[in-house]
Amino acid sequence: MASSAVLVPSFMKAFENLDPTLLGYKKLVVIQLSGGNDGLNTIIPYRNDLYFSNRPGISIPKNKLIDIDGELGLNENLAPLKSLYDKGYVSIINNVGYPNPSRSHFRSTDIWHTASSAGAYLDSGWMGRYIDQYGKKPYSGIEVDDSLSLILKGTTINGVATKDAKKMFNNAKTPFFSKVLETQTEVHLSEHNLGYLYKTMVGAKSSAKYIYETSKTTTSTQSYPNNPFAKQLKTTAEFINSKLDTKVYYVSMGGFDTHANQANRHARLLKTYSEAMEVFVKDLEASDSFKDTLILTFSEFGRRVQQNAAGGTDHGAANNLFVIGKNLKKPGIYNDSPDLSNLDKNGDLHYTIDFRSVYATLLDQWLDASHSKVLGNSFNTLNFI
Repeated sequence: MASSAVLVPSFMKAFENLDPTLLGYKKLVVIQLSGGNDGLNTIIPYRNDLYFSNRPGISIPKNKLIDIDGELGLNENLAPLKSLYDKGYVSIINNVGYPNPSRSHFRSTDIWHTASSAGAYLDSGWMGRYIDQYGKKPYSGIEVDDSLSLILKGTTINGVATKDAKKMFNNAKTPFFSKVLETQTEVHLSEHNLGYLYKTMVGAKSSAKYIYETSKTTTSTQSYPNNPFAKQLKTTAEFINSKLDTKVYYVSMGGFDTHANQANRHARLLKTYSEAMEVFVKDLEASDSFKDTLILTFSEFGRRVQQNAAGGTDHGAANNLFVIGKNLKKPGIYNDSPDLSNLDKNGDLHYTIDFRSVYATLLDQWLDASHSKVLGNSFNTLNFI
């Protein structure tokens, strides 16, 4: 649901009249590789014999990777990402995770989305809480998809989910939507649950008009690959390049749960990701938006070090992630390679960097926000931006 000024109560106009400097100008794009990307076949420790002995059927041979530092290599299907790496636009952070990791897709995704500990259950996402405290408008955060994930749900304000701003705008103008707001909003605003619902509807309706009318002024001229993920990134680029007053974006790409016959499937996924990312960055650069945009790519967990009997890998724990931007303090390999000789009792990598330290760094040093206020605790910050 979205927005249009028609029938919006005057007291809700505050959504539209806040000082835009509260949000600054920097943008953050968070991309999730859903399903648990195999980090060891993405960033390959090709000088480590334990990598090959644990994966006799699925390890990436040395002639099928792109060396980056004499110890680690990129999967050859990440060649487009290597061009960004060579420009100093990519920082690879190894061994990212959290204590007592969950190997459930749903639970681990919730942990990453909410920035909770493994034993805590939260009903708001860290980006949603950022919007609550610093954005104050639903369109301060956009998920480029048809439904809103937990990561962008706040305690008082939710972000907006849309893959098509025009369609969202037209849906918000339907007679039913307008009639509900016209006849019910004033009645239910004093009721806790219904009041929240109708405030969300009003914010969504207002956001739809703003997003559509602002973003329609910019159309990408870049040639994106023809797949759903690339289309999501194209839409994200058009939103950013149109100067929407949106600070945080969330995009996800599924398919990374590679329990069986991993080799070809994983190769296709990495190729899809990297080809789209190269065009996305080029699109932002063409509009001079890249210098103000930072991109984080993560997965809810990595894969087990040892391959399974089905030619795939099972759910693991710690993993690598990518930070992509023009303002990196430490491009390249940020920290030590995974230690394959010191695994946990399940045969998984130990984490050395808490993922919430990554979030804390993004909040403090990029979004100019208090990470402890958003995350609910204090964490060590890193030095990649």
